[in-house]
Amino acid sequence: MKTRILGNQGLEVSELGLGCMGLTFGYGPATDEKEAVNLIRNAYDSGITFFDTAEAYSQGGNESLVGKAVQPFRDKVVIATKFGFQDGDATKGLDSRPERIRQVAENSLRFLQTDYIDLFYQHRVDPNVPIEDVAGTIQDLIKEGKIRHWGLSEAGVETIRKAHAIHPVAALQSEYSLFYREPEKEIIPALEELGIGFVPFSPLGKGFLTGSINDQTKFDKDDFRNIVPRFSEENRKANQALVDLLQDIAQIKEATPAQIALAWLLAQKPFIAPIPGTTKIHRLQENIGATNIELTQEDLLQIEEMASKITILGARYPQHLQERVGK
Repeated sequence: MKTRILGNQGLEVSELGLGCMGLTFGYGPATDEKEAVNLIRNAYDSGITFFDTAEAYSQGGNESLVGKAVQPFRDKVVIATKFGFQDGDATKGLDSRPERIRQVAENSLRFLQTDYIDLFYQHRVDPNVPIEDVAGTIQDLIKEGKIRHWGLSEAGVETIRKAHAIHPVAALQSEYSLFYREPEKEIIPALEELGIGFVPFSPLGKGFLTGSINDQTKFDKDDFRNIVPRFSEENRKANQALVDLLQDIAQIKEATPAQIALAWLLAQKPFIAPIPGTTKIHRLQENIGATNIELTQEDLLQIEEMASKITILGARYPQHLQERVGK
C-alpha cells in the first residue's frame, strides 16, 4: 500500500488507515477481543500502518485493545488517539484543561503499552479553554517526547489557524465523504494552505455507502445511528439515491460501492488519508481493495455531475452533538 504525508512535520501513514472505534464502542456490542486483535493484525499484514483510537472509546478499553494488537510491530505503525472529554466519557461534556490533557496522555501511554503517542488529537474543541493553552500543553508534551505530532477533530477554520500558529498541526480529523461534503467549502482549502493533513472519519457514511443498509435495516439498541437524523427510516429511503449512483459506477469498474466511495476520497487531495472502520475481515479487505482503483478525471466528473443532482436528507448529528462541532 502507498503512503501519504500528514502535515509539514513528515508524519507518514498508509493511505488508508483503520478506525478502531467500532470494535468496542458506538455500534452495538463489542467485538470479541481475540477477533478484534486478529482484525488489527490482518490490517497490518495487508499494509495498513495507521490505527485510530481514543480515550472516549470505552474509557481506555479501545486503546488497550489497539496497544495489545500492535505490540509485535509497534515501531512500524502510527497510533492516533484523542483527549478532550470529562473522565473520557463523551456523554459528560468537554475537558481540555492542561492538567487533564497531561493526565490523558499518561493514561493513553499506559493503555497503549507504549512510551510515545504518534498523533494526539483534541477530540472536540473546548470553548472553556483557549486553544493557545491547549497548543502550549501539547508543545510541552512533544518536548518531553511523550507525543510526536498533534491534531484537531471537528474544529473550525479559526481554531485551526490559532492552534497551528502555536505549534504545527499535523492533521485534522473530521467527517468527510460523498455522504457529507461540508468540509469542501472552507476546511479543505484552509488545510491545503496551511499544510495540514486531513483524516476523514466515517468515509463510508457510517456504513451507508457500502450498500448494506436500507430503509428496512434495524440497528442494535446500542447503535449510535439510532439517534442520527440522517439514519431515520424515511431519510435512509430518500438517501438511497446516492448508493444507487455508487452501485452504477461500481458495476462499470468491477468494484463495490464502498470501494468507489473510498477511491473517490483518495482522489480528492494527496494529503487525505481516510480511516474506515469495520469489525469484519472481509470488509477490511474490501476497503483495502479501494487503494487499487484508479478513478480517471472523467470518472470523477461523472460522479460529481450525478451527485450534484442528489440532495442528502437529515442532519449528520442530533442537535446536542451538532453543537460541539465546527468551533
